[in-house]
Amino acid sequence: ADNLSDALKKLKITTSDSTADSLEGCLDCLLQALAQNNLETSEQIQRSGVLQVLASLLTPQSACTARVANVIAEVARNEFMRNPCVDAGLVPPLVQLLNCKDQEVLLQTGRALGNICYDSHEGRNAVDHAGGAHIVVDHIRALCSKTDPASEKLLTVFCGMLMNYSNENDTLQSQLINMGVIPTLVKLLGIHCQNAALTEMCLVAFGNLAELESSKEQFAYTNIAEELVKLFKKQIEHDKKEMIFEVLAPLAENDVIKLQLVEAGLVECLLEIVQKTVDSDKEDDIAELKTASDLMVLLLLGDESMQKLFEGGRGSVFQRVLSWIPSNSHQLQLAGALAIANFARNDGNCIHMVDNGIVQKLMELLDRHVEDGNVTVQHAALSALRNLAIPVVNKAKMLSAGVAEAVLKFLRSEMPPVQFKLLGTLRMLIDAQAEAAEQLGKNVKLVERLVEWCEAKDHAGVMGESNRLLSALIRHSKSKDVIRTIVQSGGIKHLVTMATSEHVIMQNEALVALALIAALELVTAEKDLENAQLVQILHRLLSDDRSAPEIKYNSMVLICALIGSEPLQKEVQSMAFLEVVSKLRSHENKTVAQQASLTEQRLAVES
Repeated sequence: ADNLSDALKKLKITTSDSTADSLEGCLDCLLQALAQNNLETSEQIQRSGVLQVLASLLTPQSACTARVANVIAEVARNEFMRNPCVDAGLVPPLVQLLNCKDQEVLLQTGRALGNICYDSHEGRNAVDHAGGAHIVVDHIRALCSKTDPASEKLLTVFCGMLMNYSNENDTLQSQLINMGVIPTLVKLLGIHCQNAALTEMCLVAFGNLAELESSKEQFAYTNIAEELVKLFKKQIEHDKKEMIFEVLAPLAENDVIKLQLVEAGLVECLLEIVQKTVDSDKEDDIAELKTASDLMVLLLLGDESMQKLFEGGRGSVFQRVLSWIPSNSHQLQLAGALAIANFARNDGNCIHMVDNGIVQKLMELLDRHVEDGNVTVQHAALSALRNLAIPVVNKAKMLSAGVAEAVLKFLRSEMPPVQFKLLGTLRMLIDAQAEAAEQLGKNVKLVERLVEWCEAKDHAGVMGESNRLLSALIRHSKSKDVIRTIVQSGGIKHLVTMATSEHVIMQNEALVALALIAALELVTAEKDLENAQLVQILHRLLSDDRSAPEIKYNSMVLICALIGSEPLQKEVQSMAFLEVVSKLRSHENKTVAQQASLTEQRLAVES
């Protein structure tokens, strides 16, 4: 401790004519003390005011410069010392030292700047202001192809410095991307893949940069996919694989890179991991299984990568993913169902899958999760069924396979994501399927649940889908029984509210359903239509210039049907409908103009 105090005193009174030997002795004493107890020594250095003196010692000509930079690097390992280093003006002279040729000076300077930047906003700003990143990127470019130990050590330090400089800072990450650092780092990874420390630094730097959208475009122009897959195949340790996964996941969000990863053979690696870890209960294996199967699903989100792996339904990858669905692992069941949902993104694939018995597998999976089931698995399996039900030719096949009954088992679910998918699946299934729509529309339990969900204000998706399914049951069945069930369950007011939706498609579906109600069961629904103020709403829709042509058209069709009811006719007469309708005769849309003429005649006759 006395030696340290003496060294600090000597450094404070040091002047330019001090001998290099005495300076070296003081600095060595500091480094020794820091090695023994970094925290206490750093506190003493801060109290002594020596930091300002160190700034004046950072000259390229001095033989002590590397030692001074080393002292700063050690001190800046402590969070509380980073701002004082910036305040003492150490950053500009350190950045100037990056221009010298001495390898040891460069190494210690890189360490010092990297440590000052670590988790320090002020440190990063100071390095940015002094232009440090640019010089370091130039160094990495110049050293990139050198494989001698000293160069690799320097490259590791410089990559670490850039990592600390830009970590979780979008502005500085963008700056590095604009400097063209990505192709350089990818090249570095390819050349130095045998050097574990340098590889690790590259991976962490990629992880930092890959989150930014602009970086993905740059990555797509490199051979990053090939390099990462090559590196991944060599890894045995869980931590190393995890590091590569952390880079792969954000990169795989880009469709071009998805395809590159598929072509580089990533899928085979992922399938192998799944096979090795599926029966293990070790924590690391469970984590790897999840990451690998999640990444597999992500790769299938790209249209080209998905189609490449589907291979007309004959692809080995597709077959392997299918085998996940009956698995006992919830994670694999989930990934399998999500993968099917992703494969089911065009009619050709959907038709092939339904013809090859996938629906049965999904229904068996759902059956395993009816009582206290896994919500994510339920959601995924319903998503897959919903997508498969989109092609017209699949609907009847899926209905006769019992999909509607399988889905209705989840009517009791209190989980909004499951409710949402259940509704979407039923709506897809009954599209243009009159018999099925009538059967479901007469199911009082279903209709009552729909009416309840139409009031789920906290879950806009569930509310919207419930309304749309209510309307679909009427539109596709055109059945009086269905309308009576919906009236008795209190569904009319929701269809009237739906006519005021901000989405034209929903407004339209509501108006068509209401027109069918008025045409088929007006007396039954009359009171509810009156209470829901349908006539006022129609007046508003027709008067509003912003209403779409089809909304105006269907509103007039509905008005013509409503005047068959005495109380509703009185409401129509009490509002200036004739005036609004006669204006629409000159509407630019011919269909609207024609319907306006017809409606005007009907209203004139009735009045």
